[in-house]
Amino acid sequence: MADLMSLSAEQTEKILQFQDLTGIEDMSVCRDVLQRHAWDLEVSVQEQLNMREGRPSVYSRDREPPDLVQSPPPVSESRISQFFFSTPAPARGSRGILSYIVSLFFRICYDTVATFLRFTFGFIRPDPRRYITDPVGDVLKFINSFEEKYGSRHPVFYQGTYSQALNDAKRELRFLLIYLHCEDHQDTDNFCRNTLSDMEVVTYINTNMLFWGCSVTTPEGYRVSQALRENGYPFLAVICLRENRMTVVGRLEGSVNPQELIQRLQTIVQENEAALIAARAERVERNFNQTLRQQQDQAYLESLRADEEKERRRCQERERLADEERSRREQEQAERNRLEEIRRQKVEFMNRIPDEPEKNHPDAVHIVIKLPDGTRLERRFLRSHTLDAVFYYIFCHPSSPVSFEVATNFPKRVLQCSPGAEGTAKQTLAEAGLIRREVLFVYDLDA
Repeated sequence: MADLMSLSAEQTEKILQFQDLTGIEDMSVCRDVLQRHAWDLEVSVQEQLNMREGRPSVYSRDREPPDLVQSPPPVSESRISQFFFSTPAPARGSRGILSYIVSLFFRICYDTVATFLRFTFGFIRPDPRRYITDPVGDVLKFINSFEEKYGSRHPVFYQGTYSQALNDAKRELRFLLIYLHCEDHQDTDNFCRNTLSDMEVVTYINTNMLFWGCSVTTPEGYRVSQALRENGYPFLAVICLRENRMTVVGRLEGSVNPQELIQRLQTIVQENEAALIAARAERVERNFNQTLRQQQDQAYLESLRADEEKERRRCQERERLADEERSRREQEQAERNRLEEIRRQKVEFMNRIPDEPEKNHPDAVHIVIKLPDGTRLERRFLRSHTLDAVFYYIFCHPSSPVSFEVATNFPKRVLQCSPGAEGTAKQTLAEAGLIRREVLFVYDLDA
């Protein structure tokens, strides 16, 4: 409380206005916010409203908006208090010091009582416009009532909240024209019927800027009016992007004719067009750099994917070669096993070949065998020998194929001489029709 009592009447008035606009009840918090922004009420209120909507601050802190129309500010209670209770500089002597102490005492008492009364009155009878419940509805309601009263020939109103209009103007790098409508003002009706309805005004505004309007009798319009600190009606404010902040660059307060309005808007646009051009160039450069980085990142990702694909193919090729090598080794091992088994069988079957009978033996059968490679074999068997003896003899010869069949010359007849042939392995040569001299042909089944 001691810190609050040390404030001037103007600072106290700003704290109370800040409370009305933001709904913050703690006066210490209001004081801290205003002090942080050098007691700039417009910047402080706008920052708090944007923080509630999750948006960045839109007003510059280091410069006041230029006024194109100078209007005397209304005499407020704080100004009256400053007039009557301003603290003079202490004069020399005891009389001056006593006067200074008395003035300081009355000033502190007045500020304390005024603060208490305003604080109490705000609780007893709060301004209903402080509570914003449907800002879009307030704007649409104003547009409908405006068209019902003044017709549809007017600049295109932005159908959204003030914050949305600010953000769209910032995103599109366009001028934003704000119109605050006060139905009770004597110049409002003439301004709406003659100035805003003029076709040149309509064409110029629609071509060069976004146009947002609302009535100050609604919570949304009242909030904007307090943030922009209007002094008279009709009120127009031009906002554009300067130094990366949405800043009020021009104000028009009071009634103006269409030609004067266009002239003043053109002056504002000409003075601030360079800032928007620079912002557009900066944005184009930023977008170009961003696009270039995206393209570089995309090229890097594609190169990385290509390298990964090459590595994947190399891995697949290595796996394929490893599989082929493994398969080849398995086949070679299988072939070695087969050859080893054949050698073992030849040794085993060699003992199963019967002895060759004498040439003059009455039951001897002289057999000539022709192998696939042209080798000619001759051997005598007894008629009582079975066909598997012939098979063993052929199989054990070094030039014999592993898998073969034996057939007679003419007429061609395949002999079932393999030991595995069921029912025919024990057939004798006589039973097979081999009696005296026969010529047999061996056919390789694997050829």
